[in-house]
Amino acid sequence: MAKSKLMWAFTLIILFVSEATWSPGQAQQKAQTLALDKLELHNVKTEAVTYLGRNAMRVTDAGPEGLDDAGRLAVIPGSSFQDGTLEVSLSGDTAPNAPPNLRGFVGIAFRITADRSHFECFYLRPKNGRAEDQLQRNHSVQYISIPGFGWQKLRTESPGKYESYVDLLAGQWTHVKIQVAGSSARLFVNGAEQPTLIVNDLKQPIVNGAIALWVGPG
Repeated sequence: MAKSKLMWAFTLIILFVSEATWSPGQAQQKAQTLALDKLELHNVKTEAVTYLGRNAMRVTDAGPEGLDDAGRLAVIPGSSFQDGTLEVSLSGDTAPNAPPNLRGFVGIAFRITADRSHFECFYLRPKNGRAEDQLQRNHSVQYISIPGFGWQKLRTESPGKYESYVDLLAGQWTHVKIQVAGSSARLFVNGAEQPTLIVNDLKQPIVNGAIALWVGPG
């Protein structure tokens, strides 16, 4: 079953990840580039590639059928993050024979606990960015919190609060910046001065944890 899924799996392309201390009203104090050569893999496969002229890491879904949002991570070794800024260039897309419900889900998980069971996450649905259906466009970016706060629960209980629209083009590089301070986080896309999505009630405890590349089911 896993092999057939891989044939229509999307890919996540990471160019770089950096972290820096940040709080509202304060300037960046330090920055660090994190290597992607020895990722800790959970239900994904990786391959170093050149994509659209850039050295990159392809992350492909290799999980079993029915695995939930918590299961697919490529954890960056040595990463340690609580508050600050994460920046990444990524690209997500579906294969030509992918089922129509797949949207190229790609994102960044942070504050991941040592047992990998708890984390916060922002992700993109690149196929929704230029959909002809406005409701799909409104679901272009998403916040989730594992465990307990998957996209279905958040959308049902708080419609529109934890997802938003942003212009995305599947298969192209997208620059993402995530600012985190305490229980608040802001998602910026493609250099915009204003955030695409603001979350002022991050659901998990405020802890220092790892950073990972995240991919959704399918």
